[in-house]
Amino acid sequence: MAQYGYVRVSTREQNEDRQLVAMRDFGISERDIFLDKLSGKDFERPSYRRLLRKLKPGDTLVIKSIDRLGRDYGEILEQWRVITKEKQAAIVVLDIPLLDTRQKERDLTGTFIADLVLQILSYVAQTEREQIHQRQAEGIEAAKARGVRFGRPPMERPEMFHEVLAAWRRGDISAREAGRRLEVNYKTFQAWAR
Repeated sequence: MAQYGYVRVSTREQNEDRQLVAMRDFGISERDIFLDKLSGKDFERPSYRRLLRKLKPGDTLVIKSIDRLGRDYGEILEQWRVITKEKQAAIVVLDIPLLDTRQKERDLTGTFIADLVLQILSYVAQTEREQIHQRQAEGIEAAKARGVRFGRPPMERPEMFHEVLAAWRRGDISAREAGRRLEVNYKTFQAWAR
């Protein structure tokens, strides 16, 4: 019966130290910690996949918080089922002591409470994700209404643009050559030409 830790941060820039310290404090050895630096929007993560292949009945998977497993309500519940039912492994969520399936003598009420807490927390995680997207979209719309422009400002056309455009329209030069002469990508030249 092995113990494994799973650590996930959403981007390469984020720091996983807090989760690693929690894993070590729990007693998980360095070689049994699986780390992904990828978004939690899906479960196509290499280390997570390796971890699932390694899990055997009676093993324990430790995660710092439920949102490290993922953010999608349905998928978190499905992965919980895969780990606890198909793999017959236990899960420990360090931030939420009620989410600890290691107790072999767990009664029906304890199992019900753990499942209920899991469903509530998974729902909250997904709802928060949706609210973040909604707030983001509303903020962008409000900024646009105030006249804020997003993205890079449009490039100014060089002085010799019309001369190069005329040569291209006559067929004297290609779009790639026109872009090279104007020191822009040929696609930018084509967009300007339209």
